[in-house]
Amino acid sequence: MITIAEIEELRRDCEQARMRGRTVGLVPTMGFFHEGHRSLMRAARAATDRVVVTLFVNPTQFGPNEDLAAYPRDLARDSDAARDEGVDVLFVPTAAEMYPEGAPLTRVHVDRLTEGLCGASRPVHFDGVTTVVAKLFSIVGRCEAFFGRKDYQQLAVVQQMTRDLNLPVEVRGCPLVREPDGVAMSSRNAYLDANERQAARVLSESLRAVGDAAMAGERDASVLEALVRDLVQREPLVVLEYAEVRDARTLEPREKLDGAVVLAVAASVGRARLIDNVVLTTRGSRVEVDLGVLSGGRGTPAVP
Repeated sequence: MITIAEIEELRRDCEQARMRGRTVGLVPTMGFFHEGHRSLMRAARAATDRVVVTLFVNPTQFGPNEDLAAYPRDLARDSDAARDEGVDVLFVPTAAEMYPEGAPLTRVHVDRLTEGLCGASRPVHFDGVTTVVAKLFSIVGRCEAFFGRKDYQQLAVVQQMTRDLNLPVEVRGCPLVREPDGVAMSSRNAYLDANERQAARVLSESLRAVGDAAMAGERDASVLEALVRDLVQREPLVVLEYAEVRDARTLEPREKLDGAVVLAVAASVGRARLIDNVVLTTRGSRVEVDLGVLSGGRGTPAVP
């Protein structure tokens, strides 16, 4: 594995790989790797010839009162993890390399999909995400890019941006990865103390209850949202921000389960803001429930 810090060097590396007939896989991250990140690296390794992992804590997607300075970082640990997963290139640019003139004057904005859910409380977040991802896609060039479904709104926004701008990138969503106790893997889990970590389980437990209710015949979105609110409110260390049923593709609010929908949740646990989701796909009288995979499930393929 080689480590690159300069944009032009990474661009040359990817261009040379394609000239040799090799496909490029891209895994954009902010580092502090966990099993969810590793699963993306494995998906890229299985599907492409040259795997590029980017590690950049992007300042433009953090609001003024968010955790940019405190965001967990451990480059040595992350380098070891990437090497273990067979990554070919680790791109670790500085903020000055990515934004040489400071905050960029040009921003990429996706309408509608960024409204509501996390966009309601984080008004600058998705413009920061789409701007930096567009830059990474421009630097790497034609590739397959792998994103986790834990950040469901982010995945939908990036897919829409890529379609709208005709970028030469295939964006592939990969399964949400959970700890053995069901908690969705997140770098921000490092903020939780023992009691908060135990309390955080209520998010995945409430989503599992939603899946059970849907399989038992419940189709009313408001009833399923209320079920999550009721269960989370019983845990005093968890403050629910939202629990909403949205269309799985457009993220428009849905009143009934019909086709594919996502029930997305966000909550504060101590100083950590955590997100989670379950995808419910109705096929006639049947409902398929997708809560992701447990840590340790190797070889899980990416899904479109």
